[in-house]
Amino acid sequence: MKFTLAASVLALSTFAAFAQENPMVGGAAMFADKTIVENAVNSADHTTLVAAVQAAGLVETLSGEGPFTVFAPTNDAFAKLPAGTVETLLMPENKDQLTKILTCHVVAANAMAADIGKMIADGGGTHTVSTVGGCDFAITMNGDAVNITDGMGNVATVTIADVRQSNGVIHVIDTVLLPAM
Repeated sequence: MKFTLAASVLALSTFAAFAQENPMVGGAAMFADKTIVENAVNSADHTTLVAAVQAAGLVETLSGEGPFTVFAPTNDAFAKLPAGTVETLLMPENKDQLTKILTCHVVAANAMAADIGKMIADGGGTHTVSTVGGCDFAITMNGDAVNITDGMGNVATVTIADVRQSNGVIHVIDTVLLPAM
């Protein structure tokens, strides 16, 4: 138990170290005085996410006051889904399912890397996070990486942490999180 907590604290310090200033995301500068949506539309790595947010009617919500923590899957994350999944989800008749999936990437808090690491350490190596979409996901450390296990057992890794926004924070992830079916 002490080793797990010590490893989590060490990994947290590494995780937080690369998150001191707003990093570039998808080749674009991310500005702390802009909203999640205002920044996301400039990221070449998040065009699928932006299209999905628009199709789900969540632009106004994610442009709101917040605070929000968004685990933002990249285009490559969406590409890992079975062929045709994204196109099907973007159809108007699937708006409810798309909204559910997207809101399972949002937490109603401003959880920076240090906060997440502390929650993991306080939980003895794991922390359950409840999302706006009603999903409960397990967050753990794997070395210096933060992993999120979704309702289907898929594991997403945070690849860019602490992208500060005027209404919260984005953590870029490499896998789309799915609710339990």
